[in-house]
Amino acid sequence: MENSSRSCLPFERLEKDWVKGDGDMKVKFTKMEGIGNDYVYIDATKQDIRLSPEQIQKVSDRNFGIGSDGVIFIRNSSSGEFQMDMYNSDGSSSEMCGNGVRCVGKFIYDHGLTKNKRPLIETGKGVLTLDLSLDSTGRVDMVSVDMGEPILKPNLIPITWPGEEPVINQSLEVNGKHYHFTAVSMGNPHCVIFVDDADAFPVHEIGPLIENHSLFPRRVNVEFVSVRGKDHLYQRTWERGAGETLACGTGACAVMVAAVLNGKAGKKVEIDLRGGRLHVEWTEQGNVIMTGPAKEVFTGEIELN
Repeated sequence: MENSSRSCLPFERLEKDWVKGDGDMKVKFTKMEGIGNDYVYIDATKQDIRLSPEQIQKVSDRNFGIGSDGVIFIRNSSSGEFQMDMYNSDGSSSEMCGNGVRCVGKFIYDHGLTKNKRPLIETGKGVLTLDLSLDSTGRVDMVSVDMGEPILKPNLIPITWPGEEPVINQSLEVNGKHYHFTAVSMGNPHCVIFVDDADAFPVHEIGPLIENHSLFPRRVNVEFVSVRGKDHLYQRTWERGAGETLACGTGACAVMVAAVLNGKAGKKVEIDLRGGRLHVEWTEQGNVIMTGPAKEVFTGEIELN
């Protein structure tokens, strides 16, 4: 694979793909967040900057580093304008992040890498189209992302499940208890479980058990969802490789798809997360459109070894 255009990033990255420099290195970064889902962004369009899993962990550490749900490199791309190369806070690579790609759109526009308000971003799900909305100062404040069609075939999610039919409202046993789940991929795998009260649910106990369940060969993101009203949902997310996060954009898209498939909501919903609200629509053409804010928190430079 060419370093500048990796179109299908695997969840597990081989050690030889990592390049560690000798001695200390200083890396410029921008901290950004989309409804509380925060990442450290590194412009790798002029230099092929790569960090080891240990360095990713250090950067993401909320006590000894910058603090984030992970690190996202913005790279050049042969299939889009830019590529989003994403890593979880534990150093593992991930295919896709909805909140993360919105912030990529803000970064490339606000930092002068593009003047295109409809940029194409290469991700692990393919090339996605963003629509950037500007505030009165001419900076991006809201971003809509065409997330493409949801993936429902078990082997493509992936989930170890017989047949090719979508996995909808099926039983999953964890610690002697059965939970009904729906499996959806939005470029990364999700397990959606509807519960009476997501706030009261033991997410930190059950989340990691499902994340690492044998049904999910690449692990899985887990959403615990409560129906708050007609086309109004509330979710908590246990993210693969990061633990519970304040928000998950791909998770919100998966939640909306699962809600439609289970007859719990229509194809245009508002989803509340602990970090804020997203608007998600499943269009007649079959694509899922997610809209939400993107914010820059601060910039700086970190020394790594």
